[in-house]
Amino acid sequence: MVEFAGWDMPVEYSGLTQEHLAVRSAAGIFDVSHMGEIEIAGSDALAAVQAIFCNDAGKLQPGDAQYSAILTEAHTFVDDVLVYRLRSDHFLVVVNAANVVKDYNWIAERLTSFGDAVAMDATSRYALIAVQGPAAQGIVQPLTGVDLTSLNYYSFAHGEIANVRGTVSRTGYTGEDGFEIFVPPQQADRVWQALLTSGQPAGLIPCGLGARDTLRLEAAMRLYGNDIDETTTVWEAGLEWILSGSRRAKKEAPQRKLVGFELVDPGIARHGYDVYVAGSATGKVTSGTQTPTLKKSIGMTYLPTANASIGAEFEVDIRGRRARARVVPLPFYKRSR
Repeated sequence: MVEFAGWDMPVEYSGLTQEHLAVRSAAGIFDVSHMGEIEIAGSDALAAVQAIFCNDAGKLQPGDAQYSAILTEAHTFVDDVLVYRLRSDHFLVVVNAANVVKDYNWIAERLTSFGDAVAMDATSRYALIAVQGPAAQGIVQPLTGVDLTSLNYYSFAHGEIANVRGTVSRTGYTGEDGFEIFVPPQQADRVWQALLTSGQPAGLIPCGLGARDTLRLEAAMRLYGNDIDETTTVWEAGLEWILSGSRRAKKEAPQRKLVGFELVDPGIARHGYDVYVAGSATGKVTSGTQTPTLKKSIGMTYLPTANASIGAEFEVDIRGRRARARVVPLPFYKRSR
């Protein structure tokens, strides 16, 4: 267990590699109740969401969700978020645990420009349980009246899960199919135990922060505070696809670019290790691990755009030893559909 954004969080239950491979081959269950939830409601809620977040929430019907972000005027990241449209005038925004207060204050300050729109920090109203992996649908379906086959990726529905009223969302942070289940905290243990029982024949096991990190890295999902933050622009991070309309226009090409890489030499390139191009320091590894699925040392880093093409080589300083690395396409892993 470790402290994480004010929560005691499990790094692992039975072992990071075992948990990681269970998600890739069967299913894993994660307690992600540390994530924050902010609700925005009112007749002007859509206009407010359109102004505060960078993706086009006007495309969302009730029951749809989208990946988005809060950006500064310089298009750097205040946070990356998921926006859920609960009703035409009511949105739920899932934010990173460490950013709840910052995000709420940012949103509340900007809502003053809109007539009928209010924000509420609703984090205490939700526990969040994720079931991820190819067996996820078969595990969750017996416990809910929601027809999971009718849920497309990034859609959700309300209903009962293990006799607890909640919301089932076809989303996740692992690169696998799966569901994130919102329930009241008081009933979360009942839902967790019911899911474990339902999933036991399929090989479902509890998973911690360690496997969550290696899984999302294989899928090249950015982690706020590592791969994106208030110093990185949406174009540098390769996330310009979340920009709506006029926001897509940029004044000049980015001078650096987030790339994926594999180590050519032995070693593991971990977060924070220095990166060198032609002998000159250019930055640090933003995320890195020895991947359980691919059995390679992989990572992400920002490189000068001129040195960021596929196949380009650079070096990572691993405890005083320079190891060769090569730029490879992202994502590192893509599930078969």
